[in-house]
Amino acid sequence: MKKLVIFDLDGTLLNTIADLGGSTNYALKKLGYPTYPISEYKFKVGNGINKLFERALPDGEKTEENVLRIRKEFIPHYDIHNADATYSYPGMQKLLHTLQEHEIKIAVASNKYQAATEKLVPHFFPEIHFTAIFGQRNGINTKPDPVIVNDILKQAGEVRESTLYIGDSGVDMQTAKNAGVTACGVTWGFRPRTEIESYHPQYIIDHPEEIMQIAGI
Repeated sequence: MKKLVIFDLDGTLLNTIADLGGSTNYALKKLGYPTYPISEYKFKVGNGINKLFERALPDGEKTEENVLRIRKEFIPHYDIHNADATYSYPGMQKLLHTLQEHEIKIAVASNKYQAATEKLVPHFFPEIHFTAIFGQRNGINTKPDPVIVNDILKQAGEVRESTLYIGDSGVDMQTAKNAGVTACGVTWGFRPRTEIESYHPQYIIDHPEEIMQIAGI
């Protein structure tokens, strides 16, 4: 049985794409840049918001200065609207409750900035105790650097062999590999199954309840 299950947030626990895309479009429009259909943001997110803004800016405008200008407009808007259209994926509430009932520790490892991560997780899962909720923190490398997983392992007091990492993207699969923990890719998130397959995780699943068997419940 796994003793610790670490979840990615965006595209794994929560479908956040409409609010992420909406706030990015708000910032782009305010600064005079073209906007995008919400569906296109599935391929722009995953590496932190600064990388999201860089990908959203037009060619020739992808400067650090412009990224910071977009960020300045995005964060106040997203802080207000980050739960407007966001929702937990079907079956996720039941899964988390089942893991908790079996005394399996639960944690979040996200590239979303820390303040938003800390707000959204308890908002959507108020009855779940999370051992750690880590987003993108100042001075800490983003995924796929394994530091976020290493920090969770320390806080949880668990070892790599008893840890399962679950995510919806290649970034997540690489993070799990870099951290030396079991990787499980999910197909209900933002990235196509082919992307997950290319990283050869130990597991690829289509429904949250499959995680129970992988965790040894």
